[in-house]
Amino acid sequence: MLAECLPHYEEHLRLQRNLSEHTIRAYLGDLTALFSHSATLGITSVDQLTLAAIRSWLATQQSKGGARTTIARRAVAVRTFTAWATKNNLMTEDVGERLATPKSQRTLPTVLTVSETEEVFNSLESALGEESELHAMRNIAIIELLYSTGIRVSELCGVDLEDIDRARNTIRVFGKGRKERTVPLGAPALKAIDRWISDARASYVSSTSGLALFLGARGKRIDPRTVREVVYSALQALPNAPKFGPHGLRHSAATHLLERGADLRTVQEILGHASLATTQIYTHVSEERLKAAYKQAHPRA
Repeated sequence: MLAECLPHYEEHLRLQRNLSEHTIRAYLGDLTALFSHSATLGITSVDQLTLAAIRSWLATQQSKGGARTTIARRAVAVRTFTAWATKNNLMTEDVGERLATPKSQRTLPTVLTVSETEEVFNSLESALGEESELHAMRNIAIIELLYSTGIRVSELCGVDLEDIDRARNTIRVFGKGRKERTVPLGAPALKAIDRWISDARASYVSSTSGLALFLGARGKRIDPRTVREVVYSALQALPNAPKFGPHGLRHSAATHLLERGADLRTVQEILGHASLATTQIYTHVSEERLKAAYKQAHPRA
């Protein structure tokens, strides 16, 4: 059976490749879909997989309206699998090696202005006393931390109490591939975190809490879905609320850093990007905003 190798492959992704749970789920989902498609072509074992079958599956995904970025990721998932399968003698030839990755068109991310960011924080602070105050304290600390550091939602969920260094105003996070990095932490974010820890966190604690900084309703470590809901709710304070989640705050933080003079290498280190090219998209965002402001304000624009 095609899927019989997946538990072993999952173990490889987790222990050898050290990938995040989100990436592992995505890769396994992609392979399950590929195997289902391959079965309709009469392919019943991994060593029968062909480049034509893989291309046929990707073409089917594209015809169903799959985004270019999604198709590109699925191609990477397949190539990673066939390389592993060949190395482990499940395939005689690495057919995925000849699979081209569709080039995705990168769109400029939507970001908040600095004034919009302040508006969100002011709205959150005014909500104290109106809703569950303990809940509000946690949510403010989450939003402050995301914007202050630009960390990913998965990184925020993984933060422990001991990861905060108050003497240095930094926080330790573990990014993609469990790569550790230290990120500067702004004073407002640290203040919000300390308020959450001293005044509210104890009310959430359960036997499953461990050292997790942020906790969900049942006392477990907070999950990405809850964090996204917190961000979506917070952004409703804006008149024309953009439809983005935690990653939108990451985009905003990076753009604001560059607009206020931070160099590209520094922003790359803060965000934990492996490649400087990934960070460079924020320079384009800043340029577009600069052009828009010029066009609106200059009398001879």
